[in-house]
Amino acid sequence: MEAKRTLVKSPPELWAELSDMSALARHLGEFGEIRITRTEPESVVDWEGELAFGSVRLEPSGWGTTVTLTALPVMLDPPPPEPAPPEPEPTPEPPRRGFWARLLRWRAPEPEPPAWRPSPPSGPEPLPAIEAATGTAVLAHALDALGAAHHRPFTC
Repeated sequence: MEAKRTLVKSPPELWAELSDMSALARHLGEFGEIRITRTEPESVVDWEGELAFGSVRLEPSGWGTTVTLTALPVMLDPPPPEPAPPEPEPTPEPPRRGFWARLLRWRAPEPEPPAWRPSPPSGPEPLPAIEAATGTAVLAHALDALGAAHHRPFTC
């Protein structure tokens, strides 16, 4: 997941907002508790959360700063499959009948043995902790919040 936008703000202004863990958590809080894992001054912030991990990249642009937010979902193990129901116990065979009983009475055909059950898959695939569409929406919302003015212009 990636969101990229040029914001009309200076790199130092955006760096102050994005390199602060509490401010970054305010923007990316939907990914869980955010921790900053690595920074490169005024250019890169790597972060990780409970549902995803990613980075913030700042690049000076002509009229502002290009901000690139990336996130990759953490892969979770799927829930364990439900246990198979226990197989029924085999019924005991009826006692053997004598010669005349067998000769004078028709017997129902023997039931066929159960078909082989398909083998279960080798292992379930891990699942993403957060959907891609949700993660992309979170990143776009973070860029909207970063680009918004936090004060009223021309007020006294």
